[in-house]
Amino acid sequence: MDNFKIVAKTFYGMEDVLAKELLELGAQKIKVGNRIVTFYGDKGFIYKANLCLHTALKILKPVYQFKANSNEELYDQLYSFNWDHFMNHTNTFVFDSVLSGNIFNHSLFVSQKAKDALVDKFRDINKDRPNVDLKHPDFRFHLHINNNICNLLLDSSGESLHKRGYRTITNIAPINEVLAAGIIKLSGWDKKCDFLDPMCGSGTLLIEAAMMACNIPANINRDEFAFEKWPDWDLELFDTIQNSQLKKVKETEIKIFGYDKSPSAIVKSKENIKNASLSDFISVNNTDFFQSKKSSNEKLQIVSNPPYGERLKTDIKDLYKNIGDTLKVKYSNTDAWFITSNLDAMKFIGLRPSRKIKLFNGKLESRLLHFPVYAGTKRIHKLK
Repeated sequence: MDNFKIVAKTFYGMEDVLAKELLELGAQKIKVGNRIVTFYGDKGFIYKANLCLHTALKILKPVYQFKANSNEELYDQLYSFNWDHFMNHTNTFVFDSVLSGNIFNHSLFVSQKAKDALVDKFRDINKDRPNVDLKHPDFRFHLHINNNICNLLLDSSGESLHKRGYRTITNIAPINEVLAAGIIKLSGWDKKCDFLDPMCGSGTLLIEAAMMACNIPANINRDEFAFEKWPDWDLELFDTIQNSQLKKVKETEIKIFGYDKSPSAIVKSKENIKNASLSDFISVNNTDFFQSKKSSNEKLQIVSNPPYGERLKTDIKDLYKNIGDTLKVKYSNTDAWFITSNLDAMKFIGLRPSRKIKLFNGKLESRLLHFPVYAGTKRIHKLK
């Protein structure tokens, strides 16, 4: 099979992490962009990318590039496209448009124009037309327009790849699975030391960490991918790729565990861990982190998404001060990473972060902060 250009979408700040994942997976001609990474692969690689990538939100196949300087030209170019190579009049579809530049500036109008062109083409040929389905379409098309350069891409994923299939119940503000995976990778965790989320909520960070430690494909629990409705869908090829990846799954000896002082959060996390078939590798306990202490002198990785203040306005200062005090007194020889959008609250931790990485948690501008807690003083640590 011939290789072709493919586009993977991700979050701001995750582009280099995704590029590294693609390189390890065997992608070619990898190029990092803004919230996207482009690369080359074949049909089988589209299957593998959807199945295995931890930090991709969508895998898109470019199918048509053209120029348009007006709404009329946009319509004409899309009308001329051979839509019947991908779908028929009984299928459902939807358009998502992303625009930059001065020519087109209303994404909903552009999507409507694209819909008209597709529908008119089918109606003129078949006397019948496919229908729009906003929630669960057979085909999702993306229009990326930069000034007059227009790119039409076919969505191979369907629902966003953060919907892994394991999380059925959540806490108040669950962290996105792709963001969680990216944070763990940005933390540099080598999967050789124990991993703790001291405020684990619904267990997302723990599950993503365990999947990495055990080499489990990120989206093995999903019910479906959009490419399964493509005319060239190859079930035998997909099964071959999936079985090949499953052969790489391994057990891990490290301890992956979480605390939460909310009993309901522990119930939720246990259910999600069970859905991911990871109960043998993750333990969670109804424990207040501030009352806990590190059980050994071995290296420990902490990655967590503590409350930001939206849900806990009154005692946010004490919360973050207690995080810092607990780390300093009870968690020496620990690499601690916290993501927060409440930068003022982080000042109360009382530790100076060695790294600050800008990310977005939903629409909230956030920082991923690294607090290395050494065994003894920093000076002694450096002299060893």
